[in-house]
Amino acid sequence: MKRDPQIQFRSIDEIKSFQEEALRQAMVYLGERSPFYKRIFKENGIEPTRIKSLEDLKLLPTTCKADVQKFNNDFLCVPKNQVLDYVTTSGTLGEPVTFMLTENDLDRLAYNDFISFTVAGCTSEDVIQLMTTIDRRFMAGMAYFLGARKLGAGIIRVGNGIPELQWSSILHEKPSTCIVVPSFLIKLAEFAEQHGIDYKNTSLKRAVCIGEPLRNIDLTDSTLTEKIFQKWPNLSLHSTYASTEMQSSFTECSHYCGVHHQPDLIIVELLDEKDNEVLPGEVGELVITTLGIEGMPLLRFKTGDLCHAITDPCSCGRNSMRLSPIVGRKGQMIKYKGTTLYPSALYDILDNISGVVNYQVQVYTNTLGTDGIVIKIGTPTPTETFEKMIKDLFRAKIRVAPEISFEPVELLAKSIFPPANRKAVKFLDVRELL
Repeated sequence: MKRDPQIQFRSIDEIKSFQEEALRQAMVYLGERSPFYKRIFKENGIEPTRIKSLEDLKLLPTTCKADVQKFNNDFLCVPKNQVLDYVTTSGTLGEPVTFMLTENDLDRLAYNDFISFTVAGCTSEDVIQLMTTIDRRFMAGMAYFLGARKLGAGIIRVGNGIPELQWSSILHEKPSTCIVVPSFLIKLAEFAEQHGIDYKNTSLKRAVCIGEPLRNIDLTDSTLTEKIFQKWPNLSLHSTYASTEMQSSFTECSHYCGVHHQPDLIIVELLDEKDNEVLPGEVGELVITTLGIEGMPLLRFKTGDLCHAITDPCSCGRNSMRLSPIVGRKGQMIKYKGTTLYPSALYDILDNISGVVNYQVQVYTNTLGTDGIVIKIGTPTPTETFEKMIKDLFRAKIRVAPEISFEPVELLAKSIFPPANRKAVKFLDVRELL
C-alpha cells in the first residue's frame, strides 16, 4: 500500500478517498491471507470485496483483545519465517499479547514515527535522547529509534531511569528533544537541583511524552503538566497516544489541541456500547482498522480506550481528525457510591496533593457486591489530619471519598514498579479475583 506523508494536509474528501482505496486493499488481503478473518467472513456471510467505503465498515463485526489472545497465531498473515520481530502489549488490562512484525511492518513503524516526530516539530537537525526502554519486547522504544533514523536525527539510547546517566548525556551530547514518560521530567529536575545542574538553561527544548496524559479532556493542562512547567517553564511538551495493537501513533503538534491522526496508516471509528457510531463531539470507544500492516493486520479492533474526535482543521494546516485525551478505559470504569469514575480523575487529584510521594489505586468488590476503592498512599506524614484533608479534597472534586491506606514509600514503590513490568502499575483491579 502506498503512503503519503502529506495526506494530513489534504482535503477531507481526499483523505476519505485515500482511506477507502486502502480499505479495499486491506479487505482483499485479509480475505486471502488471514485465517482468523477468513473464518469471520465465512461465519457472517461477508464477501470482503463488497466492503468499499468507510460507511460499509458497520457491516463488519468488531474484534477485541480477547480474540487476539485466544487465536493469536490465526491473526498472522505470513509464514513464520517472514517474522523478524516479536513484541508484546504491556498487559495493562490482562495478559500481554504477542504481535509479530515483518520487514515491511518495521519499515511502516519507522515511517509512523518519522511522521510523529515531524508533527511534534522535529527535523533532521535534532538530537533526540531516548528515555524509554528499547528492550523487553517493547514496541514504542524501537519505533522511536527507527523513526529517528528515518528522520535523519541523532539519537542517544539511554533508556529509562538513571537520572545521573541522563544528565551526563544531556550535558555532553546536548540533545534538543527527549522521549520520556512525563513524570520522569520532575525526577530529572529534582536530581538537577540536588546536584547543582542549571537544568533550565540546557539544550533540551522539547519532550515527546509517552504513557501519561498531559492534557485534560477539555485540552487544558493536567496537574502533572502544570507541575512540570513549574520546573521546566520553557520546555515544549507533546502528548502522544499509541498502542502495540495498532502499530501506529497519534502525536500533538505545537498548537496542543489534540493528537493528530495519520490517515494513511489507520482508520478510526468511535463507537457506543451497541457498536453504533457516536455523535460528533461525544465520547466513544476508539475502534481501529490498520492499513498497510503485513504480519498481523486488524479489522475494527476495539481498543477499550474512550475519547472523542476533534474534526475542525488545526492551525498547523493539517485537516485529518484529532483525538482528545483518553477519558479512561472501558475495563477501568468504576461505579462507586452512585458515581461513575475513571482512574484519571483520581490521579489528577492525587498529583496535586503536597505530601503524596507515590500512590496506587486499587479497586475491589466489597461485601455488597459493588465496587470499592482503596488508595494506597506513600507519604512521610501519615496522620489522621492528612487523611481527612485528602478525603475532603476528593469530596470537593468528585463528590465521593475513597478509603485511604498509608504505606511506606519504598514498599509501595515496589508494588508500583514491579521488575517484570514496563509501565508503572498505578491502577490495580482485583474485582475479577473476588
